[in-house]
Amino acid sequence: MLRAGRSNAALVERVAGWSVRHRVLAVAGWSLLVLLAVLAGGLGGDGASARDPGESGRATEVLDRQPTYAPVRENVLVDGAGRAAAADDLVSALRGTNAVTELSRRESEGSVLVTFHVAGPNEEVKAHYDTVVTTVSDTAARHPGARLAQAGDQSLAKAVDQAIKDDFQRSELISLPITALILLVVFGSLVAAAVPLLLAGTAVAAAFGLIALIGDWIPVNSATSSMILLIGIAVGIDYALFYLRREREERAAGKTVEEALRVTARTSGRVVAVSGLTVMLCVAGLLFTGLDNFRGLTVGTVLIVGLAVLGSVTALPALLSLLGPRVDRLRVSRHRTTVSESRVWSAVARVVVRRPWLWGGLAALGLVVLAVPALDMRLQDAAAVNSLPRSVAAVDGAIRMQEAFPGAPTPAQVVVWGDLDGARAAADGLHGAIAASGGLLHEPMSTALVDDALVIRVPLSGSGTDDESDRALEHLRDTALPATFGQVDGVEFAVAGKTAFAHDFTDQVRATTPAVFAFVLALAFVLLVVAFRALAIPLVSIGLNLLSIGAAYGVLTWVFQDGHLGSVLGFTSYGGVVGWLPLFMFVLLFGLSMDYHIFILSRVRERWTGGADARSAIVGGVGGSAGVVTSAAVIMTAVFAVFVTLSAIEYKMLGVGMAVAILIDATVVRGVLLPAALAVLGDRAWVLPGGLGRFSHVPRLSERDGTAGRRIVRV
Repeated sequence: MLRAGRSNAALVERVAGWSVRHRVLAVAGWSLLVLLAVLAGGLGGDGASARDPGESGRATEVLDRQPTYAPVRENVLVDGAGRAAAADDLVSALRGTNAVTELSRRESEGSVLVTFHVAGPNEEVKAHYDTVVTTVSDTAARHPGARLAQAGDQSLAKAVDQAIKDDFQRSELISLPITALILLVVFGSLVAAAVPLLLAGTAVAAAFGLIALIGDWIPVNSATSSMILLIGIAVGIDYALFYLRREREERAAGKTVEEALRVTARTSGRVVAVSGLTVMLCVAGLLFTGLDNFRGLTVGTVLIVGLAVLGSVTALPALLSLLGPRVDRLRVSRHRTTVSESRVWSAVARVVVRRPWLWGGLAALGLVVLAVPALDMRLQDAAAVNSLPRSVAAVDGAIRMQEAFPGAPTPAQVVVWGDLDGARAAADGLHGAIAASGGLLHEPMSTALVDDALVIRVPLSGSGTDDESDRALEHLRDTALPATFGQVDGVEFAVAGKTAFAHDFTDQVRATTPAVFAFVLALAFVLLVVAFRALAIPLVSIGLNLLSIGAAYGVLTWVFQDGHLGSVLGFTSYGGVVGWLPLFMFVLLFGLSMDYHIFILSRVRERWTGGADARSAIVGGVGGSAGVVTSAAVIMTAVFAVFVTLSAIEYKMLGVGMAVAILIDATVVRGVLLPAALAVLGDRAWVLPGGLGRFSHVPRLSERDGTAGRRIVRV
């Protein structure tokens, strides 16, 4: 197994060599693969639906089995001048449409709440909902002094979905020009800048075709698709940068195009393969959660990263062979960023390796300080009223509705099945349970019979996902429902709804997080041992990754949970961090940050095996890799920073967390902590201890040609 690193490099070199020798065939083959994948996407159906976790999932499954439809509950808040007349007009208009059932009207001080179910069956719900929206709009036009705001199951879901869709479309439009501009600055050539974009674009197109094809079995929603797109752009361009940078460097040293590509395949090609494999396997850790949303994201990420790696070791060398020196044409600058060593990072590394304990200790202490706020991190999903700004009409209506009629916008959905006669007879007992709940549960309770199930809506206290909402949900599940239906034979029940889903989702994430962490850490350790045939390197890399991720967690908590920089970033803190985000960040960052570590470590090891002493190899490796690592980090940071411009607070968190972690990884870790750790370890960094040392020893230049050099200590 420990020889896998050598065989991996040889395999990549052979594949890339074949592509260079058959360059037209390789480019044509990649183009055909992309075309077939895109065409295959047209064969996909409507796509699979994600199953909800826990008890909410059981309730949803029961409703999905009903042949008619699951009732859609909507509310309209009427306030302002002439609210009573406007509410009466709305009720009369809705009754005249035959688009609603279970219509009711309720008043509080200064407001009127009109509640109803959108009529079925399934094939007519959409048309009936559109009729309701039109009716509400027409009523508002007839009563200009009153304010009518609709918020309920469908309206809030549509508002969130539309906001996410619009946001991601805007992020895609912003990120692509920024990426193109950075590449143009990096390479100084239009042709060279176009090559990474071409690789990333074709890989993304192929991935989406395949995702659409398998979407009938694996759920992939619009948000997941957009995240896969952005991840694909980031890794595709990163891998092309690694490859193209080394090829240009070798040509600048006087090698022919063929010689430069051969060296590139053996070095950067191997780094791309190992990095891509690491990302794919680390992301696979999300499968341990058992959550359908993560399953779609995992499969999509593995597809796009795998295609990016395949294109990097086949189509990319073939294309570079076809272009030859012409890859530098259409220059816009004489500055060749990607070929020269970085004076700044070489100087930093030189200072660090002279006093590694001092500088490494200070950098580690700084990251620990940044990580301290994460000790108080509180996982809590954002309710719709917390996620989107109040400029969204449905969100503003839901907030005002929640204030006037607690629990009305997003009530709990109790699904009861089995002995329906017994269930309906017992259901009235819930009124007493609501009265005895101490304000955790609220009236009015509504009941609807759906084929073989009884659906009862119970308003909960709280905003929908906060601690008060969780207490209300637990009281409903553990006290009110057992007291109402627990003594009725043949009756089963489960609670769904937005509060229940968020609660069950977060619980499942928490329960499975240790398994995901253990899988990713063990996997990263094994992969790095195989790649570098050393023990210290994997331990150091894992430790540094944990430090940078911990620091990102701390910044995330300080900014969003504690509410700092809200006016700058455009959000209002709700006192928590989205439950799925820390786990998702851990898995993705552990994979992506390995790109930098593997690339830098490979350059350091290359110099060390070439005969340089440990400290010279560190300085040369860090300085030599600075151009591509900096460029890749800037691009990836820019891609994720675009998330900060989105409306939803969840994606602002994702953008800040990922961007901060990548910046820390590419600066503090790459420039200070990694050189410091390698300087402390010296030659011991590159060998395995004990009897395994014979597998890890790589002859150095002084040993191979007999020249004078330090004695190599075999551990």
